[in-house]
Amino acid sequence: MSLALATLIYEWRRYLAAIIALSFSGMMVLAFSGLFAGIIHADLATWERSRADLIILPANVKSLVNNNSSLPARVKPLIYLNPEVVDVESISGNGAQWINIPKPGQKQVQTFVQIFGVEPYTNSVTLPTDFTEAERTALMEPGGIAIDASAMTPLGAKLGDKVSLNGESVWVRAILHNYQSAEQPIVVTSYATMRLLGMEREGLRIGPLMVSIKDPKRAEIVRDNLNAIAHGAFKAQTLKEFNRANEQAVMSQQIIGLLLDFSVFLATLIGIGVTSQTLRGAILSNIREFASLRALGISMGSLRLIVMELSFWVGVAGTLAALLLTGGIALMASSIGLPIVVRLPTTAFVCVMMMIIAIISGAMAMGILKKSQPADLLR
Repeated sequence: MSLALATLIYEWRRYLAAIIALSFSGMMVLAFSGLFAGIIHADLATWERSRADLIILPANVKSLVNNNSSLPARVKPLIYLNPEVVDVESISGNGAQWINIPKPGQKQVQTFVQIFGVEPYTNSVTLPTDFTEAERTALMEPGGIAIDASAMTPLGAKLGDKVSLNGESVWVRAILHNYQSAEQPIVVTSYATMRLLGMEREGLRIGPLMVSIKDPKRAEIVRDNLNAIAHGAFKAQTLKEFNRANEQAVMSQQIIGLLLDFSVFLATLIGIGVTSQTLRGAILSNIREFASLRALGISMGSLRLIVMELSFWVGVAGTLAALLLTGGIALMASSIGLPIVVRLPTTAFVCVMMMIIAIISGAMAMGILKKSQPADLLR
């Protein structure tokens, strides 16, 4: 075991502030980016968890974020020309005004909700993979809807309640889990019920298309075959590409980009400031030990390497603590309906950033070694 690592383990209390500062800096960046990514995945959960293998969008559109993604209705029959295609359905969503029917002593709730449509037959391409059989059959009832458990209190409704959507009566027939939204509450219903609500699903133009194929392992091959015959009318993506494109579209929005850049700047500032001062104080408290090493003939360059190695191990400890803190926060946030999605590239970036902060902090603290004079041992 190296001298630097042994020092950190034996005197961990002296370096704890530096480790905490680093961990909170990394956790702040990971939590911010994970929260923004989680919001879009929660809002599009019904589509992203569908049985679709491919998504068909207009040729110049990559995601559903702030885009006009409607297609000419003539595109749908073209997709069926591929012999590997099993099912094709258009994505359907809309907004509606929600009004509950309050019971005695209950307040009336009037708000806007986001409607997502599914086709509730067995193995439907639009049916989310995590829907139970009871939830599927509940949506087959005309006028039947499903809401997330986290939305029951805000919407003032529970299982079996009658409510109003756009002035039409519907009934809460299923309670979902993990379909919460940080924006408008999500309501899932069948395409048939959407028609009853006056939300026409198909006409001359239709929504993006969900496509299921015989062998999901051939999704990329079928995607390329469909794009080859598109001639600019549409563009096929795999479901994984679709999910990632939606996330990247949110991250590239100006306000979110500014917030993320600010969080990185603030995390770097706090990390370097606190970590360098903590290392400086810890080295100063051990200055007699460093002076003893110099008296034994250890060069100043070797002492500097010890300090740099010490800052490296502080960075490793801070990085591990940041990952643990972020995991704990993600679990707590999920329990209250606030999803956090942390991607590997973001995690790698934050880990590298924290190690750089630790190394820079160590370099800034090396100046204190000038006070390690062997003559001071005689005082």
